[in-house]
Parts: sequence; structure tokens; C-alpha cells
Amino acid sequence: MSEDPKTPKQNMSYSMGGSVSAGASMAPTSGGASFGGAPSPVPAASQGIAADQLIKDVTTDSFMADVLEASKVAPVIVDFWAPWCGPCKQLGPVIESAVTAAKGAVTLAKMDIEKYPDVAGQMRIQSIPAVVAFVDGKPADAFMGAKPESEVKAFVDKIAAMNPNPPGADLNAILDEADRLLKEEDLGGAADLYSSVLAQEPGSVDALAGIGQCYFAVGEHDKARELVATIPEEHHNQGSLAALVKSLELADQANELGDISALAEASEADPKNHQARYDYAIALNAHGRREEAVDQLVVIVKADRKWEEDGAREKLLEFFAAWGNMDPATVAGRRALSSVLFS
Repeated sequence: MSEDPKTPKQNMSYSMGGSVSAGASMAPTSGGASFGGAPSPVPAASQGIAADQLIKDVTTDSFMADVLEASKVAPVIVDFWAPWCGPCKQLGPVIESAVTAAKGAVTLAKMDIEKYPDVAGQMRIQSIPAVVAFVDGKPADAFMGAKPESEVKAFVDKIAAMNPNPPGADLNAILDEADRLLKEEDLGGAADLYSSVLAQEPGSVDALAGIGQCYFAVGEHDKARELVATIPEEHHNQGSLAALVKSLELADQANELGDISALAEASEADPKNHQARYDYAIALNAHGRREEAVDQLVVIVKADRKWEEDGAREKLLEFFAAWGNMDPATVAGRRALSSVLFS
């Protein structure tokens, strides 16, 4: 997202409802779009896990989302237990206390193997309690049996230290770096950083907008729209989310116009056909040809400022809102527009 670096991030968030469920598999795979060749799904943290939900029960169906995918954002410790297991009952409160003390650097997933034996079977777990830590979608460390409180705390601290963006990290700095990567079209890297922000601040509007921009950049407009629809409308006109909303509106307009070649021919055939030139500009923008889109609208402004109640200038302002104030096309476009208006 191209924003003025002097403008502070909104730093607003809200709690998103719902839950995530995916088919169980021990292989870490992605359910999201591929950004720049790297699978970068919207993490479970951004799809419904509240900030204070550090401990949760998981099932075979939810293991993929709640453990494997979630561990790509922050480490997840899985406690395999059963109601009839005495040592499990001793260990449970101890590990829960240690995870709570880590204050979000790690989360705990509790799996009752009596109800859900498949995952433990696939991992060849033969005795419980069994505790396995997952980092970046893969097992990273483990221990078996009940342990003293000091050993459990040391284990949790060790796993929490593997969190690349522990609680307290400068979220604005992470967002700035994610924005930079997005601008450079490193969509996988950008999506990973936006996801790390969501792990700490679920519902962060700036981070969600960033994920939406990644979807938009790879042509997954429907997924971007679905994401925007989960965010309360009072945030839709703020910051980077407003830019995404405007980009989607412009894309919808372009989809209704038809083939860009026909629009180009129509505008070239009759230089006074402002409507054809206007439509051509919208199509150019949808194809990423921003400078050309600006040129077409500036021609209309120069020829007839009053056309469609200053419609060409208004469309340029929409473009600038979608592109961001610091985008080169916005900077050049504002300069070109000013030269016409004040000449």
C-alpha cells in the first residue's frame, strides 16, 4: 500500500467472529492464494482467534488450521491427552499456566486422543501425555510424560523464543516493511508480515487490508472482496483499507466495459468522444497501465472541464485514492492535473 510515510498507521482492530476448519493432514499445506510463488494463506489468527484465546481444544478437522497453519505465524504447543490419564491431569494446569505467562508468544492446543485419535496415530505417539511444539508448520520439539513445573516453563520459554515477531514487537515497523514488500511485488513476504501482525493484533485493519491487497495483486478479487466484507463498514473509508475498497470498485467498473482493444479503437476513432476515452482510462487502470490512464483523463479535463460535471477529474481523484499518495503514478498524475487546472 502506498501511503505517506509520515502518516501514522491506524492501529485499529476489532474482534472477528467465526471459526476455521480444514481437513486433517500431517503435511503442512496452504489453503490460500499463492503470493509470488509462496503459499501465504490468511492465518487462523486473522480469521477468528481472539487475542486472549491462547488455549483451545482442537479436533482432527481443525488441526490443520489451528496448529499447522497457525504455527506459521506463532509457535503452537499441542498437548495430547485423554480424560482417563492421571499424569495428563497433572501436566495440564502446569503447561496452561506456562503458556499464559508467555503472553501470546506461544499458544496451546489441547487434543483429546480418545475422541480424536487420528493425528496422534499419524505421529506415532504411543504414550501420553505427549507434548509437541510446532513452528512454521512442522514439529520443532517435544517431550513425553508429566514434568516438573520448572522443566515445563523452560520448554515453553524455549518455544516462545522461536517466535519471529514476539508480542511487543513494533507493529508499525512490521507494517511499514510489509507495505514496502508489497510495493516491490514481493507478495509472499508481504503476506507473511501482515500475518505476523494479525497474530499479535487479530482484526488489525491495516494488516487485513494488506492481505487483501495481496489477493488483489494476484487477481483474486473475490477473495479480497470476501475479506473486506468481514470488516465493519465504519472502517472502509480509512487508510489502506479505503484504497483497497476503491481498487475493487474500479475493477468492477472495468469488468462492465468489455474488451480494452475495442475501447482503445473507439477513443482513437473520435478524439471528441470523451465517454470512450473515459472508459478506456478505466480499463487501462485495471490492466495496471496507470500512467496511460492518467494521460487519457487529463486529455478530457483539458478539452472540456465541465464534461459530465467534471467527471474526468473526479475519476482521477478516485485513481489517486486507490493507488495511494506516494505512488509514482499518483505524484505524476497530480502534477499533470495541476498543470491543466492552473495553466
